[in-house]
Amino acid sequence: MSSAPHRVAILVYDGVALLDVAGPAEVFGEANRLGADYRIAVLSASGAAVTSSTGIKIAVDGGPASEPAPDTFVMPGGAVYPRAPVARELADATRELAGRAGRVASVCSGAFVLAAAGLLDGKRATTHWKITRELAERHPDVRVEPDAIYVRDGATYTSAGVTAGIDLALALVEEDHGADVSRDAARALVVYLQRAGGQSQFSAPLQGPPPRSPALRTITDLVTADPAGGHSLAELAAYLHLSPRHLTRLFREELSTTPARYVESIRFGIAKALLDQGHTATRAASLAGFPSYEALRRVFARELSIAPAAYQRRFRTARRTG
Repeated sequence: MSSAPHRVAILVYDGVALLDVAGPAEVFGEANRLGADYRIAVLSASGAAVTSSTGIKIAVDGGPASEPAPDTFVMPGGAVYPRAPVARELADATRELAGRAGRVASVCSGAFVLAAAGLLDGKRATTHWKITRELAERHPDVRVEPDAIYVRDGATYTSAGVTAGIDLALALVEEDHGADVSRDAARALVVYLQRAGGQSQFSAPLQGPPPRSPALRTITDLVTADPAGGHSLAELAAYLHLSPRHLTRLFREELSTTPARYVESIRFGIAKALLDQGHTATRAASLAGFPSYEALRRVFARELSIAPAAYQRRFRTARRTG
């Protein structure tokens, strides 16, 4: 390991998510116990303490000028963004620190701060799955990758929501000190060194607004109420008193998909929820309307790059027995 200390600057602000700050800091701290030498400075644009989203106050080491040359600059997220425009003072401080840093990283909605400072123009980036579309719409020069846990583009790193900052910090530790240190830090923190699949595995089924067309909203309600029922194109069209061609055109124009794929997406969301509740993968496939477990497994592989059983081991909730 290099004997030179590695300086990490974390820029905080009122409303910052505490875990976005503490998660990466704990990874760097654990790496220090394994022989690394990360020196962490918590800064704010004004140099004054801030209040996190939980109401817990965060003391800081000073303003941007107090950290002359950070090796790594971390921009955490918070619920305040993207609901509010990024304050000029915060964008200026971000730009100032990034200009002196060896590499720049963001956690969750911290990507909106980097983008507001012009640091993501022309680069690949990600953020929390709920707000990837808004990042792309608000900053069209950013090439948003909605399903990535974290993205590296040159010396700029962005990560998905909240705990993905831990994934990113582990990747940075591996980059600095190798896989053994990163793996041991992950073990000590009881987290995965590298998660299987993208962040879509954490998203809620049928996210986003319902279809505008009454006909398509009817289909959503129909399939959700009886996912195992017969919902072929011909059956759906007959139920709505539409021609199959007209129904297909409605799906293509409004949802950019086919009726079959949309029905499958509803069933997929229901199957995920059933797995979360503790049902076996075979039972979840049956209740959600898939013809077999293998059919469900193929959809999981395509959408999440993970098997249903592996998904369930990570995400199912505890069930009461007796």
